[in-house]
Amino acid sequence: MANREQSAPASDQSPSGRGHRPWATRTARDRSDTPVRHRLLDAAEAVFARRGYGPATIADIAAEAELSRAGFYVYFASKEEIFQVLAARVRDAFLAAQEVPDTDPDDVRAVAHDSMAAFIAAYAEHLPLLRLIEQQAQGDTEIGALWEEIDRRPTRRTARYIRRVTAAGAASPVADPSAVATAVGGMCVRFARLVAEDPDRYEDAVRDVTAMYLHLLRPYDPEGHQAIPEE
Repeated sequence: MANREQSAPASDQSPSGRGHRPWATRTARDRSDTPVRHRLLDAAEAVFARRGYGPATIADIAAEAELSRAGFYVYFASKEEIFQVLAARVRDAFLAAQEVPDTDPDDVRAVAHDSMAAFIAAYAEHLPLLRLIEQQAQGDTEIGALWEEIDRRPTRRTARYIRRVTAAGAASPVADPSAVATAVGGMCVRFARLVAEDPDRYEDAVRDVTAMYLHLLRPYDPEGHQAIPEE
């Protein structure tokens, strides 16, 4: 959750990286950034979050966006298409939110706090759609590839960061970096779900997850002393 990765734009590459999809080519050609298209995507996110994937209809989405059904079809060919584009948008937003470019990368504690805060906030914000993406991933290979990125890339990013600070002599993690990153990711997801239910728990969640992450990471203080000694 600390290193940057460049995500493929949703409009010009399939989530699995296997090339262009017909719907992606269409949206990339002439309608990728229009205000109306963004309004439709916002409306779709609200409708899918409220009704679920199956019950949601094109009429629902068009009404939420204050457009006609014909207006919907100017931008998207089907409910499946808008969900795929929306899922990619959520993927991009979720992963981008976890970048902490204004945080000193050599300040291990600051990176821990800021990356945990960003992860929890982004996951809580997009939780209804993340749940739907995970469900749809079971029967759709393209959505499945998107879900794999959402589910695994933050963990891989954290593991790479832990390896880097360990190699630099700034930390001595209690376990393999991949194991620590997996544990941290699981904690973030669990606490993000609690925050989604009660936003007032956000600050406490960030504080607690950061403390547990630092306990697993065991960074050194500026004088080179183990901040959290081995038991």
